[in-house]
Amino acid sequence: MHELGIIVHVAKTLKHVALQENVSKIGSVTLEIGEVSGIVESYLTDCWEYYRKKDELIEDSKLIIEKIEAVTYCDDCEKTYPTVQYGRQCPYCKGYNTWLAVGNECNIKEIEAC
Repeated sequence: MHELGIIVHVAKTLKHVALQENVSKIGSVTLEIGEVSGIVESYLTDCWEYYRKKDELIEDSKLIIEKIEAVTYCDDCEKTYPTVQYGRQCPYCKGYNTWLAVGNECNIKEIEAC
């Protein structure tokens, strides 16, 4: 389960930001999760609930998850399309000269400090 590792990394990042900004409590954290990132949202939420109890900075905080739709770009016809719906084959030119443009991320979008 790599979701726990992600939460540990997020918590370390939050501690670093809190020290820089002189923040003692965090109210919420908004994560952007790519549609094809391989991160299981329910596992991530469970890991957050488990880990936040171990860290005074985030113990009362809420985790907010926003999905980023996966979009693939075709080099042949220079168009984009929804990755999950069509996969690697471009629906416009039927080519396979494609790459994932967006949708594999895991970003801290917003931190609400108390």
